[in-house]
This record gives sequence, structure tokens and C-alpha cells, in this order.
Amino acid sequence: MDTTVADSPASGSGSAAEGSVTVLRDGALLRLTLDRPDRRNALSPPMTATLVEALTAAASDDTLRAVHIGGTGDDFCAGADWVATNAGDRRPRTGDLVRRIPQAAHRVIELLHTIALPVVCSVRGRAVGLGCNLALVADFTVAATDAVFWEPFLARGFSPDSGSTWLLPRLVGLARARRMLLLGEKVDGARAEQWGLIHQAVPPSEVDSATEELLRRLADGPTVAIGLTKQALHYGQAATLPQAMTQELFNLELSCRTADFKEGLAAFGQRRPPEFTGR
Repeated sequence: MDTTVADSPASGSGSAAEGSVTVLRDGALLRLTLDRPDRRNALSPPMTATLVEALTAAASDDTLRAVHIGGTGDDFCAGADWVATNAGDRRPRTGDLVRRIPQAAHRVIELLHTIALPVVCSVRGRAVGLGCNLALVADFTVAATDAVFWEPFLARGFSPDSGSTWLLPRLVGLARARRMLLLGEKVDGARAEQWGLIHQAVPPSEVDSATEELLRRLADGPTVAIGLTKQALHYGQAATLPQAMTQELFNLELSCRTADFKEGLAAFGQRRPPEFTGR
């Protein structure tokens, strides 16, 4: 396995107390690992900045074919670190959240949603608040059966952010979204799979192997066509059927011009598995 730390000024940035995000290039995979286990990988501002920078760079890197997000220790992510964000004696200026969050937590969710690469998230332990939404916005989330997905915003006295009210109804419907957002209901990994909240729930000992198998399948696929399909799925959520089919037509025109399309036809004619290159 050829692994290198990606060239990113923010990679691993932040003091030990603030935690870090490891940005690792593993062949055609980009691995982003939340590394703050003593705080259940709660995202400090420097960690969020690293995610924004790494995903922004990945979005225009045509040598990548898939992205993986995971966490060190027993938990995936306890959400945004509001204690660190609001530490100090100085009160932030009026409108601080409106100025800051779109460039931080919301930007991470937006990048994961729009990047033309498949995103796989692996979850053990708790996925809370922003951490929960990282798992929900990924294209595929593999979780331990005893993992916990929790949106505790109202229990803390404030309304949801980071895409909660957009993601949950689309994944599990309004009734279950209300249970998670208004009642703060916790959902374990097994139920999350049953609800369609995540891709797959497996025993804790199988999370890594299931994640790696999924990453391998995606990284070996026709990367351009995967990205276009991901874009069409998102577009279709707010489009009429004719509009969605028109978008499909434009995407089809693009994907039919790729080397992977030619390889797919050749493999079909020769009755062999295709060997896609992501081009």
C-alpha cells in the first residue's frame, strides 16, 4: 500500500488540545481521519479548516477516485466543539455565526455533498450533531451495529444546523426526522440501516473490512460516470421528471466521451470484467 501524507498546509494543524485531521493519500484514495480521541473527535475550528482545505483540493484532483472519512479511538465524531469555539472572555460580534459557519461546518457538508467523487464514511461509537451529519451526507456510511447517531441540538437549547433539516427528511422521511430532531431520539447502527439512514451496519469487528471492500469497488469504478450519477441524484431531488431526464441526457453525453465508456463497451463485447482507469 502506497500511502503518503497529502501536501496540505493545514494537514495535521492545530495544537494537541485542538486535535487534528490526518490527510493521507493512499494511491487513488484520499483518507481523512479525525484525530482527537480524548474529546471523541469533536471538531475544533482548526480541524474543520483542514477538512475544508483538503476537500476543496480533492474536488479538482483528477487522480483521486474515492474519499474516506473516519475517526480515531472509540467514537467517530462528537460534533462541533462549541466549548472551544466560545472560549475566552471576548464576546463575538453580532452575526458571528452567520459569518463563520458557512465557511466552516456548512462548507464541509456542502463539499462532501457536491464533490464528484464517492465518499465513504466509517462510524464507530458516537456520531453526534455535525458528526452525525458528516455520516449522513456521505454517499455510503458503514457503521457498527452498536454505533449511535444523535442530533442533540434542541437538547442543548438551539436549533439544528449543518444540513440536519435537509438531510434527514430525504433519508428517512419527516416522521422519523421529527423523532431525531424534535425529540432527540438516538438511533443505533442496526436501526439506522433499517431506516435507510446509512448504507450498512456490521458487527464492530467488521467495520474496517466492509469499508475497505466498498472503497475498493468504488475506486475501481468509472469515476467520471460515478460523479455524474451522484450529481444527477442530487439534482433530481428538487426537479420534475422531465428536468431530471434532461440532466441525465447531458450527463450521458459527457460520460460517453470518457475512456472508461470505451473500456466498458470493449469489456462487454469481450465478455470480461472492465478495467476502468477513472478517465
